[in-house]
Amino acid sequence: MNRYILFIIILMIVLPIMGGSPVNKTFPYEYTVKTLDNGLKVIMIPMQSNGIVAYYSVVRTGSRDEWEPGHTGFAHFFEHMMFRGTKGYPGRVYDSLITSMGANANAYTTDDYTCYHLSFAKEDLEQVMNLESDRFQNLFYEEREFQTESGAVYGEYRKSKTSPYFLLEEKMCETAFDKHTYKHTTMGFEKDIAAMPTMYAYSRSFFDRYYRPENVVLVIVGDFDKDNTFGLVKKYYGNWKKGYVIPQIEAEPEQKGERFADVKYPGKTLPIIDIAYKGAAYNPNDVTSVAAILFGDLAFGSNSELSKKLYIKEQKVQFIEPSISLNRDPTLWSIYSMVKNEKDIDYIKSEIYNTIAKFQSTPVDEKALEKQKKNMKYSFLMELDAPDKVAGRLARIVALTGGIDAVDNYFATVDKITPKDIQDAAKKYFVPEKRTVLTLTGSK
Repeated sequence: MNRYILFIIILMIVLPIMGGSPVNKTFPYEYTVKTLDNGLKVIMIPMQSNGIVAYYSVVRTGSRDEWEPGHTGFAHFFEHMMFRGTKGYPGRVYDSLITSMGANANAYTTDDYTCYHLSFAKEDLEQVMNLESDRFQNLFYEEREFQTESGAVYGEYRKSKTSPYFLLEEKMCETAFDKHTYKHTTMGFEKDIAAMPTMYAYSRSFFDRYYRPENVVLVIVGDFDKDNTFGLVKKYYGNWKKGYVIPQIEAEPEQKGERFADVKYPGKTLPIIDIAYKGAAYNPNDVTSVAAILFGDLAFGSNSELSKKLYIKEQKVQFIEPSISLNRDPTLWSIYSMVKNEKDIDYIKSEIYNTIAKFQSTPVDEKALEKQKKNMKYSFLMELDAPDKVAGRLARIVALTGGIDAVDNYFATVDKITPKDIQDAAKKYFVPEKRTVLTLTGSK
């Protein structure tokens, strides 16, 4: 573990015991935020890293932004297409240069953002910035290449359908949402992906609207000089033209009744239960929604009484776990469980509902709450010991809020949460009228 992080953790433990002032700042590194005239934001976080730098380009567009009917799947498509390169650095040249540096380069797409990330030696920073700025401003592909890559994306979708978890997620999104773009997964609707090869002109429009400087944040972490690095940012990104167009996303109406669906998996699998509740958009300053995250771990986490009962004592489930996700818009907060015997499905559901009712009627033990708070904070800090880990942990926060101030705000809110706040969160969000229940079973 990085020695500075270890020092911060020790302070967090010792100061309250000694009667000193509590540590208000959770994020352990100093950072600088600067913005170019074109709106591109860069967050620079120097840290000791033996000459290694992590370079993340966070595009604040994911499948959430695919609001036009018949055109889902394009955020994920560009995760692929960006590696096709430019006229100056075609894909094969880009790949060769990255390989010659010994760098690691990859990307991923989520509901709320797309992230391109590299890890490399500090002496290659300017070359990396040259390559990355070029493909973000000058991505080039012809219709034939577009059709080839969109066909590959459809192949990836068909492969994903072989997973019971993918089918479960797809059905949950379709069932739980009526209007909002969270109704489709990051992959998109199958009919749209199948038709994608005919949408070359639309693909150019998607890129031109969303891959703009006002919609991108660079997160640079590791061994580098801040002033020199920002000078390179201005040099390579300064001429990138504005042009971001805000997507016209329709708000989801309030859910007023419980919903159900069954999924039949065409293969062998143990039954899976997914019980989802309509939650809130990420707000690090909102006590009740942050309390819901703590509630999920306390009620259904690996150390919860229910997990110990169902997994260890009764051995009726392979796992039970919460998924209280952080999203830009109101989203789904779920409890998942894989059940060993199909005849126990109703029993497991009733145990989940009974656990929620218990937390709604009885305040959680204060010592258990304080232990969970500390665990959350220390788990976060102990993952910040390398540049790629730091940038990776921050990427979603950057995408949701545009910066990293939310980290300190979030943990400041966590510190304030009381047993009553946990109870209030359970009462507000985890109610039957906001619930969607899915059960997946395999073929006999």
